[in-house]
Amino acid sequence: MPLLDPLPESATPSLAETFAQFRGILGFVPNSLLTMQRRPAMVEAFGALTRAVMDPAGEVDPGFKRLLAHLSSTAAQCQYCMAHSLIAAGLHGIPAAKIVAITDYASSPLYTEAERVALDFARAAGAVPNAVDEALAARLRAHWSEGAVVEILGVVGLYGFLNRWNDSMATTLEAPACLVGDAVLARSGWTGGKHRGGA
Repeated sequence: MPLLDPLPESATPSLAETFAQFRGILGFVPNSLLTMQRRPAMVEAFGALTRAVMDPAGEVDPGFKRLLAHLSSTAAQCQYCMAHSLIAAGLHGIPAAKIVAITDYASSPLYTEAERVALDFARAAGAVPNAVDEALAARLRAHWSEGAVVEILGVVGLYGFLNRWNDSMATTLEAPACLVGDAVLARSGWTGGKHRGGA
């Protein structure tokens, strides 16, 4: 049971533009923001940070950023964000086969060495306590520019907020997120946990 129920989109008309932004990212407005809208300024600020971190003009591919989000959310064990990040990856150009292979990215031929290192970093940076060490940092710098490193860690930081928000709120998963979780993540133990139930 969620700590607070999501409000309808219509509850805060001033957020229509920000809600449309997230509909473009996920195909629907997430329950996390529908709950957060009790403080509209927080939703607006989160939308602005999301635009900055996920900027398609950046060096790191926007779809791949969603896979980074998935690995950092996996480390944090936020089942809500694990499913959402894979929906967004698909909507931002990551092929279905690569999404299905995410749980085996370390050995999958669908992933490059640079991608593997970045995903290792996202998982380590999303862990508590933080598991980034000098060897991993050196591997990351060997494959990615300084600007790309900032983008990669920006994704982890953005999802760190979402992981804490959604796990503490026990945000209810939406039907599309349940479908993705069941189809892709269930084989590695994903159940939806306290987020299960649809909306």
